[in-house]
Amino acid sequence: MPTSHADVISPLDVARKIPGLLRKAPRMIKGLMMANSTDTNTPLGLAWAFEKSTQEHPHGIALYYQDQQFSYSQFNQWANRIAHHFLAQGLKKGDVAVVLIENRPELLVTVLGLAKIGVVSALVNTSQTGKVLTHSINLVEPKAIIVGAECVQAVTDVEAELTLDSTQRYWLADAPTLEKPGRAPKGWRSLAKEIADCPNYNPPTTQKNFRPDGLFYVYTSGTTGLPKAAVFNNGRWMKAYGGFGYTFNLNADDVLYATLPFYHATAMVVCWSSVLAGNAGIAIRRKFSASEFWDDIRHYNASAFGYVGELCRYLLEKPASENDSQHRATKMVGNGLRPSIWGEFKTRFGVEEVAELYASSEGNVGFTNIFNFDNTVGFSPMPYAMVKYDKEAEAPVRDSKGSMIKVKRGEIGLLIGEITDKTPFDGYTDSVKNAGSLFTDVFKKGDKYFNTGDLMREIGFRHAQFVDRTGDTFRWKGENVSTTEIEQTVDQFDGVIETVVYGVEIPNTNGRAGMAQLRLDKDHNAFDFVNMCEYLRRELPAYAIPVFLRINLQAMETTGTFKHQKNKLKDQKYDLAQQDNPVYVLLPGESTYQLLTADIQKGIDNGEYRF
Repeated sequence: MPTSHADVISPLDVARKIPGLLRKAPRMIKGLMMANSTDTNTPLGLAWAFEKSTQEHPHGIALYYQDQQFSYSQFNQWANRIAHHFLAQGLKKGDVAVVLIENRPELLVTVLGLAKIGVVSALVNTSQTGKVLTHSINLVEPKAIIVGAECVQAVTDVEAELTLDSTQRYWLADAPTLEKPGRAPKGWRSLAKEIADCPNYNPPTTQKNFRPDGLFYVYTSGTTGLPKAAVFNNGRWMKAYGGFGYTFNLNADDVLYATLPFYHATAMVVCWSSVLAGNAGIAIRRKFSASEFWDDIRHYNASAFGYVGELCRYLLEKPASENDSQHRATKMVGNGLRPSIWGEFKTRFGVEEVAELYASSEGNVGFTNIFNFDNTVGFSPMPYAMVKYDKEAEAPVRDSKGSMIKVKRGEIGLLIGEITDKTPFDGYTDSVKNAGSLFTDVFKKGDKYFNTGDLMREIGFRHAQFVDRTGDTFRWKGENVSTTEIEQTVDQFDGVIETVVYGVEIPNTNGRAGMAQLRLDKDHNAFDFVNMCEYLRRELPAYAIPVFLRINLQAMETTGTFKHQKNKLKDQKYDLAQQDNPVYVLLPGESTYQLLTADIQKGIDNGEYRF
């Protein structure tokens, strides 16, 4: 069994897994057939799956939240009232509604209600504010917006810039809205009150949702610029439902605990589809808490949980307890678990199965760890390739005939997914961005591949390990961060002449922290870092605010084609021994940047600060 990033999977490794896999085989085969079907005439998707679970398990608990719980039948009727209300408002299949609600029952039931009538939910990141939020809302040209009270102020702050019908703004109290609908602020409609007298039977529109029809817009940084809205249709949801859900093998006695934000596909698609595939229950929390995670697991008697790598690191950082493995959550599904903590996490917390996966909101290729190997994103049955990549040129390497070159087992390459009838590229809302995400004539004339932007290690038997992101995007706090978006924002602050943003590694953290090299119009000692911090908090999500600032005292170093030399900057990162530039750091819990000293750097490198 592979135990580190240097290992590869052998035939013997696979043979050892076959007996356990055979027990799951009938269900897995059924799921994979569902996932890979190209039938465009049979109803399917999230709404179809939920109604199927309701019919099969009406009194089973579909959702737990705090002291609330909803049976499949209760939750389905609630969603039906939302569906009928928006039908009466004239919304129809293909229309878009922005949904901006933090993790709570109202978020999931709104998305489900809209899905029943074929309305696409634009799942806006609830931490967005200012220009980024304005862009995300206007981008999808919504016919309605449904906002939780916890997010209303952010929308109000930018309402003058929104291209949205003011009569279609809905509000949901930050409370159990079935019992306490609350009074909507001026200019908003209370969705809870509006649906009170609506019918609660399944609308016939559920049976008119097919594979190509839109379900969500999931926002992604892609490779450059402001957030892109990636199309997530019912067919792609069924790939997760069949491919991940039926493989993860939950049943009606299981409960999956999810604290990840549901505006991301890991929670909304992978976790929820895994639950629905087994008629299981899902327990959700508003926001992740490392100190209360295992107490919640025990409270809900959860048998599984969703994760990203950063979540696992935070849990490991908590002091060990004799109760660490006193629970029944032996399965986990998600992505980003680092090889350096994989074994320790499983041992300490009593985890037996890590369903690590790889997928992207906009991509056409996915991996899942169906064999339960360690340190791998798993296996993919989809047509893909890993090709040699030139980091300096930021492009794949082609041979003398113009073809890309596949890497050998054990080597690192750029992951690309072949575009076929069964693995289409659904793309973004922007056709120009779609074209920039594709490669043509890769191995033969006329073939097309999607560029994932990810470097992967080929470890054999169609298994891979994630290595890094390429280009102008890095991952931090479980989010894809666009360097272009940050550069454009920082450049607009008074006193900044030029900005270069890149990601740097901090020991014992997941992903890369943001670092910006700045050229200022004044001495850095006179620069207003306090106001800059306040400005960045208004304009950027918390995860996108640079942790480090490197003050450039001379002109920015560029290539012959005037590209910034980011690779050198990444290598030097915040290490004072490798540069003479002043470096500033925004330490956890602090309100502004401070000058980085050798002692502070030592503390960062030794893990004394929790980023």
